[in-house]
Parts: sequence; structure tokens; C-alpha cells
Amino acid sequence: MFIDTHLHIVDRSALPYPWLSQAPALDHDFLYETYAAEARRCGITAALHMEVDVDPAAMQAETDHVASIAKKAGSLLVGAIVSCRPEEQGFPAYLERQKADPFVKGFRRVLHVVPDEVSEGVLFRENIRRIGGSGLTFDLCTLPHQASRVTALVDLAPDVQFVLDHCGVPDIRSDAFAPWKAGLSEIARRPNVVCKISGVVAYADAESWTAETLRPYIEHVTASFGWDRVVWGSDWPVCTLGGGLSTWVAATHAMLSSSSETERSKLLFANAQRLWSL
Repeated sequence: MFIDTHLHIVDRSALPYPWLSQAPALDHDFLYETYAAEARRCGITAALHMEVDVDPAAMQAETDHVASIAKKAGSLLVGAIVSCRPEEQGFPAYLERQKADPFVKGFRRVLHVVPDEVSEGVLFRENIRRIGGSGLTFDLCTLPHQASRVTALVDLAPDVQFVLDHCGVPDIRSDAFAPWKAGLSEIARRPNVVCKISGVVAYADAESWTAETLRPYIEHVTASFGWDRVVWGSDWPVCTLGGGLSTWVAATHAMLSSSSETERSKLLFANAQRLWSL
């Protein structure tokens, strides 16, 4: 049983994605039906949609589009992590609207695609603190060299539940383990951060990686955060850059082969159920 905490749906006929023109490998439609057919075969029983950095004017439209898919009979979708702009004055009102929608489980603002000054701004940080006590999470999508900025933000908002995406995006392809490890360990010292083991196949060499290539990264995450503060995600369709959904699920099983049933259950579904009240 898997709960996928990181699914992207790309439907260019429904929503604008300005960044896709700069990412030709992903500049295609990746529809829910395609994902669901493979996900069910892999044992995925539920999924959270992760925002896909649509044009800011379409943020609410993206949430509404995904919610309409979730309402269909038999849908795997059980919630959404939605886009936001905490650096803007309108965030408090936006937060209140999302709090009123039980389908919304959290927020994300990708921070490695904007200047670091964005997350260091007074308004950004004030608005992030507003999330505390709402029951909604905030996903951190950052690069290893931004670890100190992650810890600074997390320390300023101790009442907010943060989720670090993609194991902190290690550069597995270049074998840059040491600098990633140090930053990840420091982030893990913060009890209000959960780490998402998601999509790391996209950061390895697509032609040569194996489960053993990924194992040191996954083992460091679980050792640092503990089994109560890790969740699993596919990062579909980005994971297709490293082999695809079924391959990532198979690698996950291989890396968990020596883990206990309790540990596997926490990572694959139980922690997600608790964190997002699924």
C-alpha cells in the first residue's frame, strides 16, 4: 500500500505552465488517467496532487481543476498541495480561502527558481508564520546549497509543519553526497520538518543508476529524520526522466527490503495519513 504524496498533473489544454517551454522533456500533457492506470498496478491507493507552478493568475483554477478530477468515481486523488505567493500582500486572504476548503492540505512555493531574497523578505516570513495552527503544511523545494536558508525559515516559524521535497534534491548524478549530507542533517534537527522521499531517480544518471546508487541517500534521510518523519512520493511525471513510476516503486521496495514492516508502513502510508488527516 502506497500513498503518493507528490503527483503532478499537466494538462496544457486546461492551464498555463509558462516554465514548460524551458523544459522540453516535460513539455507534454501528463494526464491523471495515464498516471492512475500505472499507479494502481504499483499498489498506490491514494495520491496528493502537487502544484505545477502554473501562471500565478491560474493558481485557484489549478486547484479547482484537480478537485474536479478528485470528485470522479474511483479517483485516487484525496487532496492537493496548492501554489501560493507568501511574498505578496494578498496572501492572508488567500490563506483564509484555502483553509475553508477541506481538499487543500498544504502549500508550496518553489524556492530554487526565485532569488533567495524572496524567502528572506519580511512579508514572506510573516505570511509563512500565519500558516501555523491551520493544519496546513508548507513544502520546501530547495537545492542543497540553500540548506542554511531552509533552517533559517523553519526556525522563524516553529508552529508550521514543513515538508522537505525530494530528499533536499541531492545531485546524485555528480555524486555530490558530502555537501548534501551535511545540510540535510542540519535540517533534520528541526522537529517541525518532515522529509519527502520522492522522485530522486530524476537526479541520478538515467542510464546507469541502480537501487544501490540511491541507497546511501535514502538511508541517510531515514537515519536523520527517523521513520516517523518521512513520507513517500512519486514526483510523477518528473520521475519519468529517471525511469518512470514503476521503476521508482520497484527501487523503493528494493531499498526497504531490510526494513521492518512497521518502518515500511510509516514511510509508505501511515505518516502521510497522520500528517494530512487522510
